[in-house]
Amino acid sequence: MEINISRMMNDLENIIGFTSTPGDGCTRFSYSKEDRKAREYLFARMEEIGLDVKLDAIGNIRATYGKELNKPSIMIGSHHDTVKNGGKFDGLTGVLAALEIIRVLKEEEVELSQPIELVSFAEEEGSNFGITMLGSKVCAGKYDLEELKSIKNPEGISVYQKAKDFGLAIENAERDILQKGKVDAMIELHIEQGQVLESQQKSIGIVQAIAGMRTYKITIDGDSNHAGTTPMHLRSDPMAGAAEIISHIQKTAKKNALPTTVATVGKIECKPNIPNVIPQKVEFYVDIRDVEAEGVEIVSNALAERVKEVSKEHSLESKVELVGESDTVKLSSRIIDQIEETAKEHQFNYLKLNSGAVHDTAMLSGLTDIGMLFIPSKGGKSHCPEEYTSEKDIKAGCDLLLNVVHKLACKKTEKQGI
Repeated sequence: MEINISRMMNDLENIIGFTSTPGDGCTRFSYSKEDRKAREYLFARMEEIGLDVKLDAIGNIRATYGKELNKPSIMIGSHHDTVKNGGKFDGLTGVLAALEIIRVLKEEEVELSQPIELVSFAEEEGSNFGITMLGSKVCAGKYDLEELKSIKNPEGISVYQKAKDFGLAIENAERDILQKGKVDAMIELHIEQGQVLESQQKSIGIVQAIAGMRTYKITIDGDSNHAGTTPMHLRSDPMAGAAEIISHIQKTAKKNALPTTVATVGKIECKPNIPNVIPQKVEFYVDIRDVEAEGVEIVSNALAERVKEVSKEHSLESKVELVGESDTVKLSSRIIDQIEETAKEHQFNYLKLNSGAVHDTAMLSGLTDIGMLFIPSKGGKSHCPEEYTSEKDIKAGCDLLLNVVHKLACKKTEKQGI
């Protein structure tokens, strides 16, 4: 058995049409009208094959094939939301892979020993509230109801209100928390979002660890004044201070942390943001990641220390806020071994690697065994309109996942395999 790649690509082309930025990448935020259209499309396809569909309090889709077996499920899927002006393949490929795998198992009348569960997590990208993987975090019980009322978007609307306005029973969030033992394994297929597989000419990546991350918001207040009349020695310039801190972060990650450590400043705001005025305030965000917790700790400590030093030197007021974090996650050896064994049996060209990006699967660590498969991203491009993964690579990843799911969830026979 193999997946029907034409059918799967047809699904993909239909859903990528649900974007608020046609012609300029995919923009499909959770809880938007584009999200609703994508959900309606997915629900229709799920109903066609008789899945038992559940929409939980935060908007995660959980659709089960073989629910009557009353055993822990094998969960497969990803997310279908995007960043602004994002790509076609990030997240959505994993959701449609799950849908297509269940279709094939149903068409071939494969007898299951436990259910298969398709999942599409809400708000993975953090586009609304600045918190990545919100849906899987709520599913894993990492936020309570009061926290969901306090987390707000730039317009001041809370997660609680946004979900409620979308028609979700957000008040049931704690009731919908995934309980340990209810899912036997979670396996996510995802584009790599990097260049390792392409550079090594491999079609499959078997993920061993997912990087932990911390995101800090740095606020620096100074003294706004005229750019031409204020002598340099009398200035309290938050932009100059921010520049020194940002430069120090880069040097620390390169020279003083671990080979796997990365640190990024990708968002910065300046007020009043006028060319001939010394700024009053500068805010920027620092993203620190590593598959080893030590690397994140090294850069975090260096950041805190440098902010203090620069603030004192330039007579600035500063604040360092931790706005999000996730731990480094080692994936399940049981699932890694099963994927590798299946890849060898079917002669897939694979490589073991780590993930520098965080993923929903990591949030389920501790609740179930987790695994991830990567497929190549051309040029390493992702979160942009140029994001591309070939049909050949998509099919290879889906076929491997199909075989892995078959081994894990289907009744064993003398001639096990597909």
